[in-house]
Amino acid sequence: MITRMSHTCIYVLDQDSAYDFYVNKLGFTVHTDAAFGEGNRWLTVTAKGQPDMEITLMGINEGPMFPKERADMLRELVKAGTFGFGVFECDDIYATYEELKAKGVKFAKEPKEEFYGIEALFSDDSGNWFSLGQKSKQ
Repeated sequence: MITRMSHTCIYVLDQDSAYDFYVNKLGFTVHTDAAFGEGNRWLTVTAKGQPDMEITLMGINEGPMFPKERADMLRELVKAGTFGFGVFECDDIYATYEELKAKGVKFAKEPKEEFYGIEALFSDDSGNWFSLGQKSKQ
């Protein structure tokens, strides 16, 4: 029986740039940053409030996992903003929105009341887009 998820993957175009974005702009903590052969890098980050859930910032490198044609295809999907998506939560969306915007995070949607809470939309430096949400108080 599966008891929990420990890792999830976000494909990124450049791991150094993704490191800067997720750590210095979004405020994540680096969990693991290690070379693992053939020029590959295992880079994981965690949200401060959820340290046991690692987000793998996976570079799209040609090799056994991605032959050239597939790597090129995946890079184009990520760049176009049609591949990656996730939902991040915060306690004060208006303060978080202003903080991230001041750090250069590009938002496609300002915080707005929705039936499920307050939501803003942004993308990372690779093209993956995310919902930033604050749940409605019950």
